Amino acid sequence: MLLRGSSVLSLAMATTWQQRDLTRAVELPAEPLAVDRSAPVAEHIRAGLDTRLRALIAHDPGTRRGEDPEELHQMRVSVRRMRAMLLSGRPFLDRDWSEPLRAELGWLGRALGPVRDLDVLLDRLREESADLPADELAAATRLISGLEAEYRQARVELLAALDSDRYLTLLRSLADALRTELPTSRSAVDSERELRKLVLRQFRKLDKAVAQLPEDPEDEQLHALRIRGKRVRYTAELAQPAFGKPMQQLIKAARQFQDVLGEHQDACVAEERIRRLLRDFGEDVDAAVAFVAGRLVEREQTRRAERRTQWLPTWEALRSTAAEI
Repeated sequence: MLLRGSSVLSLAMATTWQQRDLTRAVELPAEPLAVDRSAPVAEHIRAGLDTRLRALIAHDPGTRRGEDPEELHQMRVSVRRMRAMLLSGRPFLDRDWSEPLRAELGWLGRALGPVRDLDVLLDRLREESADLPADELAAATRLISGLEAEYRQARVELLAALDSDRYLTLLRSLADALRTELPTSRSAVDSERELRKLVLRQFRKLDKAVAQLPEDPEDEQLHALRIRGKRVRYTAELAQPAFGKPMQQLIKAARQFQDVLGEHQDACVAEERIRRLLRDFGEDVDAAVAFVAGRLVEREQTRRAERRTQWLPTWEALRSTAAEI
C-alpha cells in the first residue's frame, strides 16, 4: 500500500505542470485578439501569434500525458506557424526582438520534434504490419521494438524541456509582446497590399526552387520544396483575415501540395529507418526479421514512387491559385 501511495505521489509531482493554468502563469490576456482587415501588418502578426500561442497552451497538458499523438502534433504545428509568421513578417518587425524569439521557438520545435516523428513512424510501421501473417507480425514487432526504446527516451527529454524555466520564459516573452503593439521597423500604409506582397514573396521563392529542379529531383530536393510550401501556407494563413476566400483557396492548394510531399518524405524516412533497424541487429538478425524488413521497405518504395507522380499536378494547381490573389 505504501508503494502504491508513493507511486501516486510521484505521478502527481511529475504532472505538476499539467495541473497549472498556463494561461494565468504567462499572464495571457483573457480574450483572444481580434484584428481588422485594414490593420497594420504587425497587428495581423500579433493576432496570429496570439491564436497560435493559445493553441500551444491548450495542447500542452495532452502533450505531457502522451495519450493522444494529435496533441503533440498540434502543439508542434503552433510552434512552426509562429516561427513562419516571424520569418514572413521580418520587413515589419524589429529584428532585435523577433529573431531571438524565433530562435527560441526553434529550440522548442526541436524539443518536440523527435517524439512527434517517432509517433508518426511507429504508427505507420504498426499499421503496415497489421495485415501480416502471425509469424511475420511477430518478426515485425521485434524489428520495431528498437524504435519503442528510442521513443521512451525521447519522451523523457521532451518532458524535461516542457518542465524547464526556458520553456516558461519563452511563453511569457510571447505573452508580454501580445499585450502591447509589437516592436516594428516600419508601418504599412496599405496593409492589404503589404500582406499580399508577403505571401507572394514566399511563393516566388517556392516557384524559383521548383524551376531549378532537375527532371528527376533528389528526395532531399522534394523535402526542401515541402518546407517552402509550408511557408507559403502559413504566410497565407496570416493574410487570410484580410482577403477571405481567395486566400482560403491558396491555403487549400498549398496544403494539398504539402501533404503529397509530406507523404513522400514519410516514405523516405520510414524506408531509411527500417534499414537502420535491420542493421542494428547485426549478425544476430534472423531470416524472419530480414524478410519482414524487406516487405516493409518494398511498400515504402511503392508509396514514394506514387507520390513522385502526384506532386507536380498539385504544384500546378498551387501556381494557378497563386496567380489569382
